Amino acid sequence: MTTDYEVEYDNRARVPEHPEVFVRWAREGAAYRAGAHNAKLGISYGPSMRRTIDLFPASGDDQAPFAMFIHGGWWRSLDPSMFSQMAAGPNARGVSVAIAGYDLCPHASIADIIEQMRSACLMLWRKRRQRIVVYGHSAGGHLAACLAATDWKLFASDAPADLVPAAYAISGVFDLTPLIGISVNEDLRLDESEARRVSPLHWQVPAGRGLDAVVGALESAEFLRQSKAIAEAWRGGGVLTRYEEIAGTNHFTVIDALADSNSAMTARVAALAYSAKGMAL
Repeated sequence: MTTDYEVEYDNRARVPEHPEVFVRWAREGAAYRAGAHNAKLGISYGPSMRRTIDLFPASGDDQAPFAMFIHGGWWRSLDPSMFSQMAAGPNARGVSVAIAGYDLCPHASIADIIEQMRSACLMLWRKRRQRIVVYGHSAGGHLAACLAATDWKLFASDAPADLVPAAYAISGVFDLTPLIGISVNEDLRLDESEARRVSPLHWQVPAGRGLDAVVGALESAEFLRQSKAIAEAWRGGGVLTRYEEIAGTNHFTVIDALADSNSAMTARVAALAYSAKGMAL
């Protein structure tokens, strides 16, 4: 049976209440920023207005483990300010968090955005001298996997090869070839060659890296397949992988647990961050 990729990848159609979710995210993000009096907002890491980082330090920030969150939106929409609350759970568990922005398609290509996220990580390394666990949602899940698969010595001699030793990728797309023939590609502008080039499923990943591929149990068969596929493929190459379906959640509600310090999702992200710093949670 032929898969209807347009249907499988149209999360907004699958979740008709998504506009209310977006309004709630914006409200919760604003509330968290308003209460985070030690936050450092709008740190620039590049020449465009979207290439900024909002930093939410945990208590005792100079000793805290460190993580970076990357938002979704098909690489072409949404704003990092809608996701400040994704720092709330890890902050409460003693993890400092950066929320990263990036330029959007079609103004930027997906390959450009990957390079921007690498630049953001290198800027944070030079400021903090800490390894970074990256967690991201949807397009951000794809970007998180790309960063965990990077040999950082190829990009900066002053950075450790495993600057991003692990990623927690939520509802990501890791093989972009199914997107070539659907409407979203009007902005992504992928052809077969480029889609494979920016698909971390096909990358050679340094052994010993870690990847959690997590997806909402109510998501489409394609989103479930994507996360299973990268967990299996990377595991075969010596990467430490986990696959998990989060019961009762769709493509959008799956990340709400990150605002809750007591959720299993927050606990896992925090544990990865502590491990990257060589500490136990």
